[in-house]
Amino acid sequence: MMKGKILRTEIIFPLLIGLFLVYCSFKDTSIEEQKVIIESIKNADYKFILFSMLIGLISHLLRAKRWQILISPLGFNLQLHNSIMTIFAGLLSNFGIPRSGEFLRASLVYYYERIPFEKNLGTIVAERIIDVFILAMLVFVGVNSFDFLNVDKDFNLVKISIYILLLLCFFVFIWGKLKYSFKNKIHRYILNIKEGILSVFKIEKKLNFFIYTFTIWISYFLMLYIAKFSIAETFFLPIEAIFFSFVAGAIAMTLTNGGLGAYPLAISSVITQYEVPYESAITFGWVVWTSQTLIVVIFGCLSFIFLPILNKNNKLK
Repeated sequence: MMKGKILRTEIIFPLLIGLFLVYCSFKDTSIEEQKVIIESIKNADYKFILFSMLIGLISHLLRAKRWQILISPLGFNLQLHNSIMTIFAGLLSNFGIPRSGEFLRASLVYYYERIPFEKNLGTIVAERIIDVFILAMLVFVGVNSFDFLNVDKDFNLVKISIYILLLLCFFVFIWGKLKYSFKNKIHRYILNIKEGILSVFKIEKKLNFFIYTFTIWISYFLMLYIAKFSIAETFFLPIEAIFFSFVAGAIAMTLTNGGLGAYPLAISSVITQYEVPYESAITFGWVVWTSQTLIVVIFGCLSFIFLPILNKNNKLK
């Protein structure tokens, strides 16, 4: 019963945040301004949107190739079509339950490819660590390169150290209270995840892995940069505006289900600082978010359909 309540909270809470942010996006707009937004969406140049969607699709395919390279040191050969479809299925799952897609990807590959769940999950965690590190570097570069956001760069190192120490003490206390048999199960589980994470240091095609990672992030940026040409008011935005919008959008995607509400608001909050009207800025955010979401919905649904069809002889007995 408690587990069900927790699960419902995990689903509903981010969704409510997303809907609240959608409300925040439009609560201060008049009827006339809302009409401007609708007209801007209608008049957008969709050839640039389609090109942006194509770049987005390519980025997902590159992620599938990168995942194959990560799994190979574990002694398994993940088929490309399964890598692609499980990634799209996972992305679609994230719209229902944030961060559930990682577990679904690992489960589906275990079911169809018989690659151990924990090791799968470890490789996905390794992906996330790498991507978070890259995002952190981009945030650092952005904050130190552009001063228009007036970000406070000071932080209290002593307080952070104390919080981390208290958190470690709490986990040590809980670990000491667990039964020995349960500890062994957790220990084996962690070791398998650790093996998956450390696979990044054992990959043979290191150059390919880094090329894929670099190209994936370039693709993420190009999706946004190309889309700016679809709306007249954002057509002449400088590259730094798109860069900061890109970073803000990447962070916003983790806050709600698939970035619902948060992504367009984050994009518009940056773009409006470049003398772009709010109506055009929020339109741009929604156009980009909707177009990329459409890719996930279409290919995610197709993946759920074709995964059992293409793996009818590979199911776990």
